[in-house]
Amino acid sequence: MMENKKKKIEFNIIKSDPTDGHGGFGIGALSLDNVTPVIIDIEEGEAMIDIGAMHARSAVERGIKFTPNREEAPGGKPYWLVWVTVDRNEEGPYYAGVTACEMTVNRETRRGYKSLPEHVNKMDKSLKRHIIVDHMDEKSKKVLAEFLKNHDEGMWNRSSEALHKGLLVE
Repeated sequence: MMENKKKKIEFNIIKSDPTDGHGGFGIGALSLDNVTPVIIDIEEGEAMIDIGAMHARSAVERGIKFTPNREEAPGGKPYWLVWVTVDRNEEGPYYAGVTACEMTVNRETRRGYKSLPEHVNKMDKSLKRHIIVDHMDEKSKKVLAEFLKNHDEGMWNRSSEALHKGLLVE
C-alpha cells in the first residue's frame, strides 16, 4: 500500500540581506523572499499556501480570464488571497504583515473577478508590515487565524495584537 505524501509548503522566512556583499543595482529594493500567498476557499472554509499566486498562477487562478468588473464575471466562487509577510525579532520569526484581497472564480465560464491593482497594493502593504483583514467575513477570519496558528504557534504568539484582534482571536 502506497502512502500519499503531500509536500508541506512552508512560509518564507527572511533570508540574509539579498544585497550582501555588493553595492550595485537593487540596493534598497524590497525583497519578496519573506511574503507568502495564502488562498482561502470561503465556501469550503479551507486555507492553503500556493506560491503560484506570487505571479497570479495559483491553482485557483490558472485557466481563468480575470476582469476588474464584477458584473462581467457573475456566479463566481469567492476566495481570499492573503499576503502573509514574515519578519524576525529577538524572539524569533512572526507574522508581521497580513493583508487580504478578494477574488471570484467561475470554473464553468472560465471567468473571474479580481482587481490587480488591489492585489499589488495589498502585497505592498503586507511587505510594509500592515495588518488589513477587517473587511474579511468572520468565517474566513477564523479559518485564517487557525491556519496561521496551526502552521506555527510560536510565530502566531509572537505576532502583533493588531493581528490577533483583527482576526478576532483572543
